[in-house]
Amino acid sequence: MRTDLTDALNPVAEAILGLPIRSNVFLYVFLPTLLFQATLGMNLRRMLDDWVPIMVLAVVAVVVATLSVGYALSWATTLPLAACLLIGAIVSTTDPSAVVSIFRSISAPRRLARIIEGESLLNDAAAIALFGLFMGFVMLGVPNPELSDALARFPVLIAGGALTGWLAARVAIWIMASFHAHELALILVSVALPYLAYIGAEQSIGASGVIAVVAAGLTLNLSGPGRLPPQAWANLREVWDLLAHWAGALIFILAALLIPRLLEDVRVSDFILIGVVIVAAIAARAVILFGLLPLLAILRLSPPVERPYRVAILWGGLRGAVTLALALAVTESFRVPVEVKRLVGILATGFTLFTLIVQGTTLRSVIGWMGLDRLSPIDEAMSRQVVAVALQTVREDIARTTEDYALTHDIVRAEAKVFGERLEAAVRTAEDSDEILDRDRITLGLIALAGFERDTILARVRERTISARMAEQILSDADRLIEAARAGGRSGYQQAARRSVAYGRAFRTVVALHNRLGLSAPLVRMTSDRFELLLSQRLIMRDLDAFIDGRIRRIHGRRVADLLHELLARRIETVETALEGLRLQYPGYAEELERRFIRRTSLRLEEREYAAMREDGLIGAEVYATLMQGLAVRRTAAEGRPTLDIALKRKELIKLFPLFADLDEAALRKLGRALRTQYVNAGNVIVHKNNEVKNVYFIASGAVELESLGQSWRLGRGDMFGQVAALTRNARRAEVRAIAPSTLLVLDVARFRQMLAQSAVLQNAVRASAEQRGIDPFLLLGEVLEEK
Repeated sequence: MRTDLTDALNPVAEAILGLPIRSNVFLYVFLPTLLFQATLGMNLRRMLDDWVPIMVLAVVAVVVATLSVGYALSWATTLPLAACLLIGAIVSTTDPSAVVSIFRSISAPRRLARIIEGESLLNDAAAIALFGLFMGFVMLGVPNPELSDALARFPVLIAGGALTGWLAARVAIWIMASFHAHELALILVSVALPYLAYIGAEQSIGASGVIAVVAAGLTLNLSGPGRLPPQAWANLREVWDLLAHWAGALIFILAALLIPRLLEDVRVSDFILIGVVIVAAIAARAVILFGLLPLLAILRLSPPVERPYRVAILWGGLRGAVTLALALAVTESFRVPVEVKRLVGILATGFTLFTLIVQGTTLRSVIGWMGLDRLSPIDEAMSRQVVAVALQTVREDIARTTEDYALTHDIVRAEAKVFGERLEAAVRTAEDSDEILDRDRITLGLIALAGFERDTILARVRERTISARMAEQILSDADRLIEAARAGGRSGYQQAARRSVAYGRAFRTVVALHNRLGLSAPLVRMTSDRFELLLSQRLIMRDLDAFIDGRIRRIHGRRVADLLHELLARRIETVETALEGLRLQYPGYAEELERRFIRRTSLRLEEREYAAMREDGLIGAEVYATLMQGLAVRRTAAEGRPTLDIALKRKELIKLFPLFADLDEAALRKLGRALRTQYVNAGNVIVHKNNEVKNVYFIASGAVELESLGQSWRLGRGDMFGQVAALTRNARRAEVRAIAPSTLLVLDVARFRQMLAQSAVLQNAVRASAEQRGIDPFLLLGEVLEEK
């Protein structure tokens, strides 16, 4: 239809259509922008908890969908198999934004939303990697590629792209950290990073540029908050949100202008092929959701996902900007056959429109039909609690307001009566609900407590009393507490609390690297992080008792509040114990961190005073700016963490042992060179039965359990073990296992025998341990004393 309005827009459309837009524009400009922004906006530390289901869903879902759509089209059309698989890879990408936003609006589990987001990001990366592979076959004119050869190249594409992206990101982070005072420079480097990573991977080593972009984004997401100023990091993410928004909008605009040219000769058979794509894609997704996900849950590799949620995820598999960008990259390539371009444009556009118009408009209705839009009893109780607590706070604020402004007492009494009746009704409803059991009240209290803990952490991060390096990890631990309390009540909360303090798999790995290969840098970094994490947790938990008494006790009563106090006291004791263990290993380091905390706090208070003086007009803008510049320099210096040198602390550890009290300074230095430090985690076996005698162990911190001939002994700080077998020259008949994270000083047998002959204190210790185990001390000391 020709109208004055539409005809007026024709010159603009013709100008856009006349632009030399080729496939490279979509591959090198739009895709890196969309993927890089997605990586920056994700909570990767929490997604690492579910990396198995995310990886399986992403990779397996892409392969299944690509093969399903590809072979279905190959059966229904005369297109070459390579072209059909290319179309399958294009339509395999998913856009989770709609379903995730709806899940959040109905209070769906956050873990489920994270799995969907992570699966979608890696899904896009894997699908685009396959797209590049099959696109090459189509442009080279290979009609029927060997599927095994194609899939064999897939890991090479991923590994090469991941390595390129990681290296590019590390270089970019180093440059950005060097120019931390210049925020615009940081943002410009971040803008250049995904494009350089993409081009470097594609053109230099022939790997997947998309995987390189994702790897670069993941690396920046994990390392950026700890290396860049907090405000600069926040502004950088806002810039990328805006870039991705415009990239997605431009893709839809270009699709609306470019693809209609391919739709001029659309045929009835094309609609049938669109139906084939729809059925094949939905069927492939259903196999993953209703076949693979339950299997992963049975194997305990994935959280169980209830059937209503799986139905919602199935119907929420929308396609969006990435699918259209890939389709446009094909249609605007002069090396792709015309019929392939025509079908790619029609099928990709038709399938995207189906998901947006049909699935998108009916998704909320499907969720309502499945009953997912209704709150559970515990969520309803939570809403009643929020209302009651909010009204109590409002009443206290109103009381202060009436006193400050000396309002008329008659008016105050009238309004207070109405408000008091409403407050009493709300509190009575929260307290007397028959639907909520006692254990649910405890769960509600724990959720509220964990939520307040998270809010306190955010406040401390904004005040910069908690460093940006540790902020994300501490927030992740708080999120785990909330989700664990919601899912498992008291036991779930306690398990998550223990996990936040426990030594994880990564720490055990760096300990092994230190013990076996002598690589101490990773252990130093993780030990320093653990010090700071424990100190931050202790500071945060000190503020939680007042919240329990001020808020939770009002709603849930004294018994629930007392129980929460008890659980909190156990958490504080656990943190204090872990912190004390580190203090014993590294005397003085915790005090340095505490001084750093005080310095950051003083800087925050100083900044607040300058701002107040500026608002009161006591200082001008120029003076304020100068003061803030000086403050920024001192804050940057205060952010630096003291160096932890684990090697230099060995001498101080030796001095803790009464066994070495009679050694002079020269002997201590010599002993320090002879001893080596070994770190073991709780549960690790240090000494196996019937092994050859090689070392004697001194416990600097921690505890071990020794089992021999049906008897067991527990040894702690200052004790030693292994000396019996060392002195009798027999194989050990005892097994020694760490029952707590421990630091051991290890001395080989020859040096131990030499030192024993010279130290009366050590001889007395060996004699006492022999008598404790029922062994004649002369059997142990006789030979040594004769040698002396």
